[in-house]
Amino acid sequence: MISKNYKFEKKWRKRKVKEYSKGIYVKFKPEEVEILHNRMKEAGVQNMSAYIRKMALNGYVIIPEWPDLNQVISLHSRISNNLNQYAKISIERKVAA
Repeated sequence: MISKNYKFEKKWRKRKVKEYSKGIYVKFKPEEVEILHNRMKEAGVQNMSAYIRKMALNGYVIIPEWPDLNQVISLHSRISNNLNQYAKISIERKVAA
């Protein structure tokens, strides 16, 4: 059954295109790709498209340094790892009992 708002819904679906809809394709030499990967690593960026877009539009990438946040993230991962170990032991003991 087709809804009464079919034309509106059809237009709405067309508008749900990703934010970046225009693709630009660039080719690099292998040594240039290596340089690009090294610069991405220095900047701490993993998404190549985002890095290239930022560099093309602004010419620089700002790397915020928050040592306190990095420490919180490290502690969070340790705590979650410990929690997972407790859960695993709990599940093993319930199966054995």
